[in-house]
Amino acid sequence: MHYFWTGLLGLVALTWVITSVRAVRGMSSLPRLSQVTPAPDDDCPTVSILVAARDEAKKLPAALATLLAQNYPRYEVIAVNDRSNDPTGQILDEFARTHKNLKVIHLTELPPGWLGKPHALTTAFKQATGDWLVFTDADVHFAPDVLRRTVALVQERHWDHLTAMAFIELKGFWEKTVVTFFALGFILSLEPWQVSNPRSRHYMGMGAFQLLRRSAYEAVGTHRRLAMEVVDDVKLGKLVKRAGFRSGVALSEERIRLRWQDGVGNIIRGLTKNSFAFQGYNPGVTLFLVVAVLALHVLPLVAVVFTSGLTRALAVVGTLTVMLFHAHTAYHSRVSPLYGLTNPLGAVLTGYIMLRSMVVTLWRGGVVWRDTFYPLEDLRKGMV
Repeated sequence: MHYFWTGLLGLVALTWVITSVRAVRGMSSLPRLSQVTPAPDDDCPTVSILVAARDEAKKLPAALATLLAQNYPRYEVIAVNDRSNDPTGQILDEFARTHKNLKVIHLTELPPGWLGKPHALTTAFKQATGDWLVFTDADVHFAPDVLRRTVALVQERHWDHLTAMAFIELKGFWEKTVVTFFALGFILSLEPWQVSNPRSRHYMGMGAFQLLRRSAYEAVGTHRRLAMEVVDDVKLGKLVKRAGFRSGVALSEERIRLRWQDGVGNIIRGLTKNSFAFQGYNPGVTLFLVVAVLALHVLPLVAVVFTSGLTRALAVVGTLTVMLFHAHTAYHSRVSPLYGLTNPLGAVLTGYIMLRSMVVTLWRGGVVWRDTFYPLEDLRKGMV
């Protein structure tokens, strides 16, 4: 048994050393919007920003103001009020009265076979005139030069699709613990630096910002292909990559930012909807991932306390390496690197979120999103 634990912890330590070095190098190779020269007027194609909003009255005004303040010569914003029960529609109409480049669409019903957000974005696209499309959310803030810089980047790299990793504003210990760990897992699972490699199968999409050539969007089937996808943003990136179009990822730093969820309770509830969907509604995959997360992030720390000799030394290497990598991720999220010490706690909370998502989804027999229930059978059939 001693040799088993020594071998296992040695494998964990080696995995973290190799993975951490690879990830740090990979992330440092991603382009940063601050380093991209904004496109001049003559190189600015028409752009349509598409946003779906439901019950976003609290966050919408400040975010929408930034979308309408782009120093870009030819663009429009198409905002869809998706069956809101708060003043979201009124806010959109008030902005439209003073901004000629804002089109507002009000939806009162959801057709069968659709999730609300994909349907709203499909509706927005039908009114879009731009050669390029930006998909974003109703709580995302853009710096004034975001369109010029992202358009310049896709032209420079000859990309058809760009996902910009947004800056998330975090408050309090628990938010920072959970989200920095989530960011670490996101980086390791999706490997953003591989997305631009045509030979790699890695793909990526984020709801905060995706810039996509109109012709590529039409070629992959638009959001109609994602009608029943809960993680539609990620799967849009998958459709683009699998269709052979050029895709890439950039770090927005703070040029694209959002306050994702208010408090760790809302984070857990939000991920309860998404986590099991991200794992393909497969209980086996979920259970495997939970065990893997605990083995990689918690086991080494436990072994430091309860083992000795070479086994303990290997556990120390694994623990320190993953904590340093977490600290690096936290630092780039504008969070104290000391949050690297919370890595095991973040792992336990993430394992709980994954299990909770699976249990709640299976217990309900589906997912509740935007006040609508979607049967699990329909969601599985609609997976991309």
